[in-house]
Amino acid sequence: MQDLTLREFAPEPMMRVAEQCVLTPKYEVIDIHNHLGDQFCAPADAWTQRPVSELLAIMDEAGIVTIIDLDGGYGDHLAAEIRHYQQPYPDRFIVFAGIDGEGFATDPNFGETEAKRLRESVAMGARGLKVWKTLGLHFRDSLGHLIPVNDERLDPLWETAAELDVPVLIHIADPVAFFQPLDRFNERYEELMEHPDWHFYPTRPHGDNAHPDFPSFEEVIDQFESLLKRHRGTTFIGAHVGCYAENLAWVGRVMDACPNFHVDFSARIAELGRQPYTARDFFIQHQDRILFGSDATPAVEMYRLHYRFLETPDEYFSYTLGETPDSGRWMIYGLDLPDDVLRKVYHANALRLLGKEVSSDSAVVH
Repeated sequence: MQDLTLREFAPEPMMRVAEQCVLTPKYEVIDIHNHLGDQFCAPADAWTQRPVSELLAIMDEAGIVTIIDLDGGYGDHLAAEIRHYQQPYPDRFIVFAGIDGEGFATDPNFGETEAKRLRESVAMGARGLKVWKTLGLHFRDSLGHLIPVNDERLDPLWETAAELDVPVLIHIADPVAFFQPLDRFNERYEELMEHPDWHFYPTRPHGDNAHPDFPSFEEVIDQFESLLKRHRGTTFIGAHVGCYAENLAWVGRVMDACPNFHVDFSARIAELGRQPYTARDFFIQHQDRILFGSDATPAVEMYRLHYRFLETPDEYFSYTLGETPDSGRWMIYGLDLPDDVLRKVYHANALRLLGKEVSSDSAVVH
């Protein structure tokens, strides 16, 4: 027993508290953050290679009326994604376009190029734009310089999104611990050991002629705030609670200052559920600009876990369906949100951003 490793340590809680299983949500749900393409899985496992009817069956059982597919990309890939999902099922799937950041290194006018590409994508049927964390962390210009999130050369893209009235769902940073040293104090140690490519801690020293591999988290989040304030006419959706779920005071402050700033809470119930009082207050205060998102493979039990987190006051339960915690070794607590807040978060806010009519008759029959 003296040789028991942390990975082997799996204590079973002895306390007995109420547990609720929410089979269906109180209201219809729009999952505004999901990936239905083949970027993150083997082609054989991709939804694009399976009958859409299988996905629709999961959605129907889970109470999901619409999924926003963020894997549209651009050009022929976008056209194929739209043909597979959005065209045959326009009420069930919405496809967002993407950018070609790899071309920034050879195209000095990449902002204008991406603005033109967005126009073409919207003309093809895309309903929004997805921007990955590669902007700010990886993409470089023709001189080899890292392109910051608020780079003015991208202004034509953001201005075009405002002109076309399409939202920009943007992911600019990962959990703060991913930018910290990987040592015994890092709360995401196990996760980063499992996925070392998720670690963004600078490894090269600063100097007159040297640059770190990555900017600090603070640099990236400050760039994001600058972008939001400079383009107030563009609707931005900050993925993963604005990429700063660990600091809801910061997110709330920026939302107060920037009415164009919305957030989804995809892949962050682990963070929100360990600060239930603060998170509940945050949801109530900003109920008009928080969107439901999962960023997880569509599955009935996955969605039900989210409903339990949002709808119940349950205490000390796992935020994951697996035996080993995905993010860190803690449990979460339910937010027990009021019905009027749930309705907005589940679907009404998303409908408004997508330019669709919001109906009051949206309760799911239990």
